[in-house]
Amino acid sequence: MIVMDEDDCMVSVAKFFLEFTVGESCGKCTPCRIGNKRMLEILDRITEGRGKMEDIDKLENLAKVIKDTALCGLGQTSPNPVLSTLSNFREEYVEHVKDHVCRAHKCKALLTYSIDPVLCKGCSLCARNCPAEAIAGEVRKPFVINPEKCIRCGMCLSRCKFGAIHVI
Repeated sequence: MIVMDEDDCMVSVAKFFLEFTVGESCGKCTPCRIGNKRMLEILDRITEGRGKMEDIDKLENLAKVIKDTALCGLGQTSPNPVLSTLSNFREEYVEHVKDHVCRAHKCKALLTYSIDPVLCKGCSLCARNCPAEAIAGEVRKPFVINPEKCIRCGMCLSRCKFGAIHVI
């Protein structure tokens, strides 16, 4: 049994288990060898913000086919995390695809960092520690994050002493 809370992203949890299965597949049967890789590719697209609504249906159909046609126990159970999360947390998949939002803030590509101009004191600590040089501004004035350059590393968030940086 695995216990999780609202701080866990069900899409990335399904992806985690599928990555393990893809690595463990013996490669003997096509459903497990190829099907699991295709499911993982779909999950990659979804967690990277490139998913489409039809990917969710493709994922579910592919999982059912793999479950029914794989030759061994590994292949027959490999789609279970995907099917279980789709059954119980489909809205998270939809949020990832439609809204480009990961409510648990686990899918890095779906995060947006911003600086609250009211809380920012203009100390420049965030800008000096940003490895992508995505933060600009003048000392003693609110700084701004360029979302195009931001690599979502979280360095600015960990360095800000005023709680001015938020992750959406």
